[in-house]
Amino acid sequence: MRKIKYKKGKKLQPYHFEYTGIHKQLESEMQLFVYDNLSLKEYHDFKVLELPKFINHEKINWLNIHGLNNIELIQSVGKFFEIDNFMIADILNTTKRTKLEELSNVLFFNIKSLLPVSDSDNISVEQISFLIKDGVLISFQEKRSDFFTHIRERIRTHSGLVRTKKADYLLYILLDAIMENFYITIENEEDKVEELINLSKVSADPKTLERIEKHRDNFNFLKRSIIPLRDSLYGIKSMKDDNLFNAIEIDSFSFFSRLHQKSLELLEQIESDLGSLESASNFFFSAQTQKMNEIMKTLTIVSAIFIPLTFIVGVYGMNFEFMPELQYRNGYYTIIGIMVLIGIAMIFYFKKRKWF
Repeated sequence: MRKIKYKKGKKLQPYHFEYTGIHKQLESEMQLFVYDNLSLKEYHDFKVLELPKFINHEKINWLNIHGLNNIELIQSVGKFFEIDNFMIADILNTTKRTKLEELSNVLFFNIKSLLPVSDSDNISVEQISFLIKDGVLISFQEKRSDFFTHIRERIRTHSGLVRTKKADYLLYILLDAIMENFYITIENEEDKVEELINLSKVSADPKTLERIEKHRDNFNFLKRSIIPLRDSLYGIKSMKDDNLFNAIEIDSFSFFSRLHQKSLELLEQIESDLGSLESASNFFFSAQTQKMNEIMKTLTIVSAIFIPLTFIVGVYGMNFEFMPELQYRNGYYTIIGIMVLIGIAMIFYFKKRKWF
């Protein structure tokens, strides 16, 4: 799981552009959908200079960019749409937390998309940014993925409401698709936690505890990712009374309220799962304690059996000249027999008392 760390220096300066993510070998690509209720046009593999002849402000425009390694391309897109430089810097800086920025004519949304890594306890992190300006929605993805494949198909097949709504509704369904990844990630973590709970009841392997702590870190990371998302969605809800900003239609605020409610549900589920992990830790330590108790009980019983036997051996190991028993022809066998009988009697007594 990629950790988000605070970095000092030029990377966080508003006019310094540098992609800080890990997908630095990927080429940047652009895809443009221009549609309304009656028509759809889709463009691929074009240059920023061609945007003026493709963009139609009377329709909905969705410009999707895969790959952020081409700084010149991102700057050109920002210059074409007259986007402030600090927003471009935030798009390229993947260490930024989820945030919402509202200016006079631009809505900027930055979010982390999380997915489990197959055959691993790690979580994959990708930053996705959105801009809405003059009816144009621009999305920036670190790499090509299938997060929005079903949304593209809905646009192409005129399925659902997407072709009848404006760019704010498109933003809603894109954010909803990303939030579905949180559900997938949490469900995957819950399956592993259930496995760990069962394992902690029967295994005292230290690696079990290591995995429990790893998943605790994963849930805390999920929590840190969702809290700013919750706050940002609440910020969108708060825009309803802002008469100076009309990027989101009045009728669409209810959709973002649903997303805000989903974020609250996710946080509640994470808190519950953290409690389950605490139970797994308790089971593990209880198993360790129980195993240690069993060992100590066995050692104590063995020691208790040998205490009287050691006493007898100690008595007859004294080097006094006048010890009558030393002259007995069968004295050795007699003492051995007595010691065996004492040992058997003590075992029988301990068994009767259910001490083992």
